[in-house]
This record gives sequence, C-alpha cells and structure tokens, in this order.
Amino acid sequence: MNRAAAVSTTAPRDEVLRRLELIVTRRLDGLLLGDHLGLVPGHGSDLGETRVYQPGDDVRRIDWNVTARTRVPHVRETIVDRELETWVLVDLSASLDFGTAACEKRDLALAAAATVGFLTARGGNRIGAVLLDSTGATTTVPARAGRAHLLGLLQRVATAPRADGTGSTDLGPGIARLAATMPRRGLAVVVSDFLSRGPWDRPLRRLGMRHEVLCVEVVDPRELALPSVGIVELIDPETGSVREVHTGAAGLRARYAAAAADQRSSIARAVRGAGADQLQLRTDRDWLGDLVRFVSWRRRRWHHSAVSTARARR
Repeated sequence: MNRAAAVSTTAPRDEVLRRLELIVTRRLDGLLLGDHLGLVPGHGSDLGETRVYQPGDDVRRIDWNVTARTRVPHVRETIVDRELETWVLVDLSASLDFGTAACEKRDLALAAAATVGFLTARGGNRIGAVLLDSTGATTTVPARAGRAHLLGLLQRVATAPRADGTGSTDLGPGIARLAATMPRRGLAVVVSDFLSRGPWDRPLRRLGMRHEVLCVEVVDPRELALPSVGIVELIDPETGSVREVHTGAAGLRARYAAAAADQRSSIARAVRGAGADQLQLRTDRDWLGDLVRFVSWRRRRWHHSAVSTARARR
C-alpha cells in the first residue's frame, strides 16, 4: 500500500496527526538530526577546529597530534551544543488543493511539515511556522519547544481553510516574511509547489545567505503530463478560470509535457542557485520512501564533506 494514503483527507485530522507521528518516529527517527553550529561562543562537548595556542588558553585543550605535526602548539576548539531553531513556511494556496492520485498536494505539505517537526522539535529544539494562505496573507506561529506546541502548529496547518478560487498567491513575499521572522541562524524549510504568480528566487537566495534552507516541492503527476481521455474541462484552482482541452491531441500532450518539464527545471535551478537542498514529493509515490532516500543522501554528502575537509587540513 502506498504510504501516501496515510495522509489522506478521508481520516479525522487528529487521527492523521497521530498516524504521521507514529510513521515518522518509527521510520525516520534520528535521520534528520545532525550537527549544527553553536549559537554563542564557548566550550562544548563536540570537537571542532584547531588553532594556534595563545597565552591564556587552557593547556588541557592542546591538541598534541597537531602540535607534533606542525611543531607549533595548537589547541582544539569545541562546538557549543545549543538548541536548534527550525522555521517552516507552508504554502496553503489554492493550487495545493489538487490531487489526482493517492492524496492531495495539501496532504503532502502537511506530511512534510510533520516530518520536519517530529524530527527536530526535541531536546529543547524549537519550531515555528509561517502559513501562507490563498490571499497572500501570512500567519506566524511563534517558535516554541514541546510536543504540544508542535501538534498545535500541525493542527493549524491541517485545518486551514481552503481557497475560494478568487486569486493567485505570490510565494516571494511569504519567503521574505520567513526570513524576517527568523531572528537567528537556523533551519528554514519551504513547503510549496512553487507555482507562484511572482518571482521567488531572489527572496530564497537572501534566505539562504543566513540560514540552512530545504525546499520541499509537492507535485501531482497531472502537472507533468496529460493522459489521453478526450475533451476535459480544466479549472484553475487559484483564479477559477475554466478551459476545455482536447487531451486526445498528441501534439498538445507533447507541448504540455515539454512546458511542464521546463517549468520544473527552472524551479530546480532557482533552488540550486539559492544554495538550498530540494526534495520532491509526489502524490503518486511513497512520500516516506522519498524522504528516507533524501535524508540518507544528505547524510552521505555531509559525511563526505567532513572527511574531505579533515583531509585538507592535514
């Protein structure tokens, strides 16, 4: 059974959140928890970089291996262990109220927010959110610690009112609001289909200059290709405009697929240009499996980078 069904809207919201918590903590526990920089200077328990010994340094922190190799006294710095602050921007515009497979894109957005929350909101770590609705207005949920706060945050995402199809949403101001809301360096997660009426790449780049950024792109297969099912009536969920399309025309389907592929490539380039990681979740795939593969790849990349840095210092 496709685990995307676990976030289907057919179940009560409280049951959906309990099921998500159980799935995430069983399958992904510990995978997203990694090293993060201390927020203030000081001593900690994790080993960091070495530097040349200066008068007044604690002699117990001398790194004798580096000192012997360089013939110059060096001390080993330590990384301060401080709480991690995570902020999530959840796009709840009308284009998320769409799905032709196991669930809607809005359900995947909830699953992504829940995954990040359950795996980071522990040990004093705090999580906050900026909710972007169909009118372009934002609602800020202050960052706090604790399971009760996280469940309340996810409940607000799950019960957010649906759009009435009277206007499209601009993602750029939402990202700018997220950047202005985050008072200190942390993890910023943007959950959206990135189908915005305005540009969002520049605000994302500015966000990535200060914070670690993860972009979660939610996609439905009908946004990538049209099936041959004759004449269908298509409705834009954000503007309410209606158009009849003859899907039996092979040329039309080819042009649609090419335009969709170009659109997704542009989104990927913009995310890479901001220095952010990108995770794509689809309504017709096992979203949990995609998450596991992404997190495993991310940890392998981090380990390779750490090993390469250590070798370069030798």
